Amino acid sequence: MIRLVLLLLLVALAASAPARAQRQMVAAAHPLAAEAGMAMLRAGGTALDAAIATQAVLAVVEPQSSGLGGGALMLHWDAGARRLSAWDGRETAPAALPSTLFLRDGQPMGFHEAAVGGRAVGVPGALRMLEAAHREQGRLPWADLLVPAIAIAEAGFPITARLAAQIAGDAERLRRDPQARALFLPEGRPLAEGAVLRNPALAATLRAVAEQGADALHRGPIAAEIAAAVRASPNPGFMTTDDLAGYEPRRREALCAPYRIWTLCGFPPPSSGGATVLQILALLAHQDMAALDPRGAPSEARALDAAHLLGEAGRVAFADRNRYLADGDHVPVPLPGLLDPLYLTIRAQLIDRDRAQAVPRAGNPPWAGGTPLASQPPQPENGTSHLSVVDAAGNAVALTTTIEDLFGARLMVRGMLLNNQLTDFSFLPEIEGRPVANRVGPGKRPRSSMSPTIVFGADGQPVAVLGSAGGTRIIGHVAQTLVALLDWGMEPQAAVALPRIGAANAMLELEAGTAAAALAPALQARGFPVEVRIMTSGLHAIRILRGPDGVRLQGGADPRRDGVALGE
Repeated sequence: MIRLVLLLLLVALAASAPARAQRQMVAAAHPLAAEAGMAMLRAGGTALDAAIATQAVLAVVEPQSSGLGGGALMLHWDAGARRLSAWDGRETAPAALPSTLFLRDGQPMGFHEAAVGGRAVGVPGALRMLEAAHREQGRLPWADLLVPAIAIAEAGFPITARLAAQIAGDAERLRRDPQARALFLPEGRPLAEGAVLRNPALAATLRAVAEQGADALHRGPIAAEIAAAVRASPNPGFMTTDDLAGYEPRRREALCAPYRIWTLCGFPPPSSGGATVLQILALLAHQDMAALDPRGAPSEARALDAAHLLGEAGRVAFADRNRYLADGDHVPVPLPGLLDPLYLTIRAQLIDRDRAQAVPRAGNPPWAGGTPLASQPPQPENGTSHLSVVDAAGNAVALTTTIEDLFGARLMVRGMLLNNQLTDFSFLPEIEGRPVANRVGPGKRPRSSMSPTIVFGADGQPVAVLGSAGGTRIIGHVAQTLVALLDWGMEPQAAVALPRIGAANAMLELEAGTAAAALAPALQARGFPVEVRIMTSGLHAIRILRGPDGVRLQGGADPRRDGVALGE
């Protein structure tokens, strides 16, 4: 334990300096997780090896956000093969799921009424996906990647102020599950900042995964316990051991589109993140964003105009997202039309530099034939963690992982929290007789907002690796950070620390307690519906610079969370 505390202190001191490196780097949401990734890189592992080790530790030290009981989306750049892969470990709906899952007496349930318990638990996919990717692109033995996580789960780690506050804030829901209560509320009280959290049950689960791979979770006694916990919950779900055994990850083609001199690549459906971020940047490409760098003078006027354009582009893109984007394996998604340059040029004409639209409406992109769809109403999306890795060979990983809400379904099995990912489906399967694309369906993957992103330069080499936590707001966080990196030339740490400004559906949101909040009256005067709120983005970014002296890496970790960027 003393060794872990000393390591945290050393990493914190390193994090206080600018994140710079010449060979390899990890940016993640907790110092112990980033250090585990760096240990794999030092041992000769690839970016993928480091990402797996980092995520395994996050499952221990950031249990409220991600873990073995959830899902993940990952972009992986293989520098040797010059190939970009989109690995889909998104959860799936159990086979017996009814379309009325989240309706009670014909009306949508309240969010936590649906989320807490087994009803919303999807078949976890993160572990199966990481295992499949490791078979193809890993170098170190699978078991070695889990050693740091097992050690930390057994020895324990000091709880951060953020985790302590979240345990206290969710104590009443955590109290309902015996295992969660015993771990987070020993003696009936929430663990306080600095308390040591040990999770021997999770250590045992991780040891089984080290020995058996993902089968440890998807077959056998652990799978039986997961299915039983879901079905026996006071708010029961529909998962079976057959659902767990039958889960398969998908390897998809990344979504890529030009932005000025760069190519941006994101994740395809079932995520809405990739397409929506690409739409936002395509709309902004018609504007001189470089002239609106908020560091210039007069800074207030530039910041106001930048917020206006980020907000309007986001609101227009969200209108399309809410109607068309869902799991493309189950619902026709007009991706070519949504990203068609002519269509987006027409959509860009909706943006007035002086006045916001009242309510942006979905467009009619090419190839959007078939049954007319209803737009999904806004509903909560939460949770998530993101990590970025670049190794010495130039391989790169952008990995976003989630159990959805804070502490997921508040169901714990063998030391791991299960997800409530099915609440990412539309609670309403249809509206006024028209189906919602993201409606509940057996075997279907719920729509996500996760937006792992890799930016490529004109030479076809990666120049930035990034992503964020934050539910629906991930899309705006990533879009704003891309503008900061590419148009404003900011270093990653400055870009991820910017006051957050972005659209969430039709609302323009500004980060409370920052300079962004002061823009609210002027933006309201321009016709925007504005909400000033606390933002808990979890951005982690790496910038790759190439020059006559070789490669230089710059990293950034969101100051709103506990993360760091480490490199050498």
